[in-house]
Amino acid sequence: MDGKVWHAAAAGFEAARRLEGVPEGHRARNLHGHGFQVRVRGALPSGWADFPGGEVQRLQAQLGEVVAALDHHLLNEVLEEPSDERLARWIGAELGLPLEVGVQSMPTRGVDLDGAGRAHVWRRYAFQSAHRLPNVPEGHKCGRMHGHGFEALIHAQGVSHDQLDALWAPLQSLLHHACLNELPGLENPTSEMLSSWIWRELQPTLPGLAHVTVFETASCGACFDGRGWRTWKEFTLDSALRLKRAPADSLHARLHGHTYTLRLHLAAPLDELMGWTLDFGDVKRLFDPVFRSLDHQPLHEIDGLADCDTATLARWVLAQARERLPQVDRVDLYETPGCGATLHLGTDTPALPI
Repeated sequence: MDGKVWHAAAAGFEAARRLEGVPEGHRARNLHGHGFQVRVRGALPSGWADFPGGEVQRLQAQLGEVVAALDHHLLNEVLEEPSDERLARWIGAELGLPLEVGVQSMPTRGVDLDGAGRAHVWRRYAFQSAHRLPNVPEGHKCGRMHGHGFEALIHAQGVSHDQLDALWAPLQSLLHHACLNELPGLENPTSEMLSSWIWRELQPTLPGLAHVTVFETASCGACFDGRGWRTWKEFTLDSALRLKRAPADSLHARLHGHTYTLRLHLAAPLDELMGWTLDFGDVKRLFDPVFRSLDHQPLHEIDGLADCDTATLARWVLAQARERLPQVDRVDLYETPGCGATLHLGTDTPALPI
């Protein structure tokens, strides 16, 4: 199957900093610290890894070496005005690879650099809301009034975290502890409709808005970019493996295991009546035979699977998934948090976040 592979790695570090570019009186001007998380993703050169299938391991090791220079340091002694964006650019330059770089300074905020080097500030907001879907078939559980701990992830250019907070505040007051069906324009509050509703509310005062992602639950949601919707459904796999092409003395040639995170991305037109592109329940049901063939299984024994590195496995999953769900056009597979591969059938790069 055609498609382009992006490998990904992640690492963390603890560091202190002070930011002098923020307004007078801002708390970030004081000396403070964070547990930073760094994620990188990119299409790596052919033959770059120590062995075919070893790309994630080498990328993770190289990223770890770079962030070690920042760990338990005062960042102002390493680079001037160590904002999230400047840190991301510094890390990318140190790696010297064609990578997207994301720096998360807090669980709810960070900066992602896309493939063109453009900085996207992001913030994650939580709101507790009730809703029901009025147009689902009789007996569908989502037709009953229920609720979620929703989250919205907002990506934008040319804006600060503080500015995002100020623009979001009126929406938070509308959405938090509310019934979404009662808000004008959200009479059918699917994840797709909610993401585009938020876009319409923010975009007039936020021209740099890039993506609005709504997490209906921790494992599914929808993203709107002003043109259309994409949805995803996430699964957890507990599987054993050995890498067939790893050198005999490598740890990766030994039998071991991972708790994988597998995310299916789907592209489909909006059903105007239902207000969704696909029913998440249908996605789970149709993918279940593929899921069961992977979960609690020795992956290296699967017929037709050339190897068990995340890129090869993602390609196999995508082919299997599309037999049942032709709307799937991207698979993210992480063997540990942030470390794995993305396979995407489109010609564009995968959408943020990294």
